[in-house]
Amino acid sequence: MIPAVLPKTAKKTKDKNGHKAWMSELVKKHGTPLFVIDKSKLQGQVERFRKALPRVTPFFAVKANPCTDIVRTFADMGIGFDVASRNEIESVFSCGVTPDRMVFANTTKRPADLKYAVGKDVTLMTFDSEYELHKLAKHAPGARVLVRIKVPNVGSTVELSIKFGVDPGDAIPLLIKAYKLGLKPVGLSFHVGSQCTKVENYVEAFEMASIIMKDARLKQLPFEILDIGGGFPITHFDHEDDLFDTMAPVIGKELDRLFDDSIRIIAEPGRFLAGPAGMLIMRVVGKSIRMNKHWYYLDDGVYGCLSGIIYDHCKYQYKVLKKGQTQISTIAGPTCDSLDVISYTEDMPEMDVGDIVYVENIGAYSYATATNFNSIPPAKVIFEK
Repeated sequence: MIPAVLPKTAKKTKDKNGHKAWMSELVKKHGTPLFVIDKSKLQGQVERFRKALPRVTPFFAVKANPCTDIVRTFADMGIGFDVASRNEIESVFSCGVTPDRMVFANTTKRPADLKYAVGKDVTLMTFDSEYELHKLAKHAPGARVLVRIKVPNVGSTVELSIKFGVDPGDAIPLLIKAYKLGLKPVGLSFHVGSQCTKVENYVEAFEMASIIMKDARLKQLPFEILDIGGGFPITHFDHEDDLFDTMAPVIGKELDRLFDDSIRIIAEPGRFLAGPAGMLIMRVVGKSIRMNKHWYYLDDGVYGCLSGIIYDHCKYQYKVLKKGQTQISTIAGPTCDSLDVISYTEDMPEMDVGDIVYVENIGAYSYATATNFNSIPPAKVIFEK
């Protein structure tokens, strides 16, 4: 992916009341669909996270958006990276990141990827089964490991504890097993679910982790790292309120109460860091009336950067530059598949072919899961410096 750089002239025309002049100039130069990444928003989210949770070191979840310019921006800011495959490790290395700034947090790793990671000194890894421990002992001997436990995901958009995490009561036996297999147990990890809206999930997970930590120390097992995962919410989907600023003080207070300064605390934010920085710009490429309703066909859809509708349970907000009387309309994507319907219930003014539709806060789990179905390529990436 080689993104274009936003022309300086386009940035100058962007006014505080909207994006009309800026978007129009951008579309005129590059066409559509466009996936615009705002570097200043990437940097702003990192600084916001650091200020709100100064004790927690963020490790960006590369899977949220592997765009090289995003990875490089975060690399230059000195944060870490949650990687899930060899390709992600290679991408992070290409931006000058050292192996100690990575955690291989895929709990089911391919043997070939394990061998590559160990060969490159990426040795901090997560696991959540005894089978994975045996694989690690064989292909990554001496690796430092974090046991991932199952924690409450109530109220989160994506419940990850269905697929990942061991029962908390199994954590200590598995850490002991890791030690006996020649691995180096160093702590635990968890994830409260993606787009978490209940701070109670974090609080309960911290309590579980604290109990396991105390038990580990009683059994003379090393416990140095607590990985609190991701899930930090952004203004997105059905959640209009930005809950992070109210949740962060509670998270910070509980971490300080339960874990002394000898415990290194890391997190794996993906959506929180990349989500607010992305905007998708599309145009109407077709129009019809079906079932007494206007249908508008856009040049991107669920097989492209709106793939989050399918894979990430996303409910995006679709905005237009046109004004006028609105009516309930359907918007659909450009492919030859009836699945490619974006929304049946959008309240929009009547539009014509060529009119712009855009989505904000779409920087995560969108371009990363876009396909080339019908040989229609994903949106062109524009990196706004």
